[in-house]
Amino acid sequence: MRVLRSAIVAGATVAILVTLAPAADAGSLYGGPGPRPGPDILYSKAPVAPQLQNTGPWKAAPILVSGAEAYHGGEFLYQDYLYDDSGAAATPDPNDPFNPAANLFSPRHGTLTYPIDPVFANNAADLVELRVKPLANTTAFRVTLNTLKDPARTAFTIALGNSSDLKTWPYQAGVRSPAQLFLTVHGTTAVLTDATTGAALTPTPTASVDMTRRQIDVRIPHGAWNPGTSVVRMEAGVGLWDVAGGRYLQPGPTATATQPGGCANPCPALFNMAFRLNEPVPRIYEPGTANTIVEGSVLVKLDGSWWRERQQGDVLASGDVSAFSAEVDFAKLTAAVNDESLVPRTGHLDRIMASHFSFGQGVNYNVTCLTSTAPECTGRFIGQLQPYALYVPAKPLPQRGFGLVVSMHGLSANYNEFLGSHQASQMGEQGPGSILASPESRGPDGSYKSYAEADVFEMWADVARHYRLNPDMTNVTGYSMGGGGTYRLASRWPDLWGRAFPIVGPPTSAASFTSLRNVPVMAWYGQNDELVGPEMSDMAFLNAQQAGIRYDHWVFTPAGHITEGNNDEYTPAAEFFGENTVDRNPFHVTYVVDPSQNTVAESAADHAYWVSALTVRTAGSTGKIDAFSHAAGVGDPPALPVALSAGTLNGGSHGPLPYTRRTLAWGPAPVAPKADRIDVTATNLATATIDPRRAGVNCAAQIEVTTDGPFELTLTGCNRVIRAG
Repeated sequence: MRVLRSAIVAGATVAILVTLAPAADAGSLYGGPGPRPGPDILYSKAPVAPQLQNTGPWKAAPILVSGAEAYHGGEFLYQDYLYDDSGAAATPDPNDPFNPAANLFSPRHGTLTYPIDPVFANNAADLVELRVKPLANTTAFRVTLNTLKDPARTAFTIALGNSSDLKTWPYQAGVRSPAQLFLTVHGTTAVLTDATTGAALTPTPTASVDMTRRQIDVRIPHGAWNPGTSVVRMEAGVGLWDVAGGRYLQPGPTATATQPGGCANPCPALFNMAFRLNEPVPRIYEPGTANTIVEGSVLVKLDGSWWRERQQGDVLASGDVSAFSAEVDFAKLTAAVNDESLVPRTGHLDRIMASHFSFGQGVNYNVTCLTSTAPECTGRFIGQLQPYALYVPAKPLPQRGFGLVVSMHGLSANYNEFLGSHQASQMGEQGPGSILASPESRGPDGSYKSYAEADVFEMWADVARHYRLNPDMTNVTGYSMGGGGTYRLASRWPDLWGRAFPIVGPPTSAASFTSLRNVPVMAWYGQNDELVGPEMSDMAFLNAQQAGIRYDHWVFTPAGHITEGNNDEYTPAAEFFGENTVDRNPFHVTYVVDPSQNTVAESAADHAYWVSALTVRTAGSTGKIDAFSHAAGVGDPPALPVALSAGTLNGGSHGPLPYTRRTLAWGPAPVAPKADRIDVTATNLATATIDPRRAGVNCAAQIEVTTDGPFELTLTGCNRVIRAG
């Protein structure tokens, strides 16, 4: 089924074509009585991206785990990373639109920049997938690109076979590797050359382009090359093509309309290499290194693994790309053997998903969500394919499935901010095990609003399609901007989460904290934080105290904005999450509805637990419902006095890190008479709906309503409407 939706983005109407496919495993998402927790997009069927579709002889499903190889039904597949097309680590382009300042905590290692001409869309050589398949009379290759506006301007070379010495790749690609033959393709032109003599072989290969799927299909006739059932060494790289010069487009110091930049001296013309199974993950935890001196910013810049192209940048800079090779076994292909031994199953990995939304191709560096005044922000990564990071615990699958920890990156960081970290492993390996998932959210500055927020739930739904999850054991965390996102998502959709852990996150409004009545919160801050200072930290604590929620507030001293992140010790937070589950049907629900925060990317945040269909009476203002069911036979537990304590966080890369702690907790809930009754207080609400069964009462329950104006309350399944005010 295909659905055409429209959205207003920066004043323009954008058509969003959604192709729906099978939904997630029902057991991995909430399947109880309505209203369903969270937005509808969490439960929507999987969108089908054209780039992930097959035509002709291609049948195998894509791997979707980056940096992986597999054999499926007679096809060899390699899955690459997204937005890793940065080429060699050379001399940075001073006009690089990537803007290192906007990506302080997610710098690239490679330095190549695309020509300014929009046909390249800052992404024209970004490899998504490479396939190989033997056919009756030819050997077929298929290359899928993330962006393809003009196929004549993009080129790739595949080195075939082994040799005792390094062979120079043709058409001034600028690299060397063992090879017997080179297959070079640009647009619909394909040439097979002898690696030693440079002579073109015949019969000539053919190439066809599928612009919708951004796929280039190449066939080498057996008369020119026939691998039979041998094992063939291959290397492959993608670059840009100089149409007039008949060679790869050569990079210079600064990008122009027609020339790439980022290379002051001659360097390889390739932007993206295939067969990179050993790209390093970021290394946050580094005791005794420079990060203990400069709050980690030096280490962050030197690491260069955030886009999983660090090794690519170094290897391309050397000119010898032998390290990136695949041994393609044509005997396995002929026998249609299935082999996924080189697809990571556990630990730190990156995945690719199809989004419901596409706003064009490539990367639009002109989109800056942080300063945008538009109600909807697409983010800079505007295409349909989006990446996310996972930590999958090395544990047996629990009977109900793994828990889920949603971890959101900070401002100027990316989805791999905590890949390779102790945060991921400590939270992932806690108890029966949880999958820690980190969304890209379409750029470095989306603040988890609009399409950046939708990306969180699209990622969650995609994880649920590929892994068995326990929907009742779900927690949320995030760093800096992600910490603010933690407050935001936990208060907008409280019935999704067991617990919340914002780290150096700016707090949301005091009113929103009341929605966290049933979500315990642990929050960490730094006393010397230069971005989220003590005034914000204290505001968060006062908001929690005023709301009367359970809140564990840690302040580390001395500590700046990134101290906790580079210290990388999260055992107390992992234990805080523990095996706690979501309280699906609490007897007391408090929820603030704020229509100004709703977006076209999701359904409205107008429901929580057993209360739904909340609409405000006065537009432009928030509304609030407080609903108390007497069916449980208990009253509200009393808020205990603030408990003060102090200690040191041990085990991190900074050594013992001192903290002071203020804890807001509840005492035992008092016993109260059970009654078939709900008390409702509605503030600036026009309508609300209650599910009496989830609240523990029946249709004839006594409903006491206090309201500040006309208000209509509906009881689901009871044919009963109560009007007050």
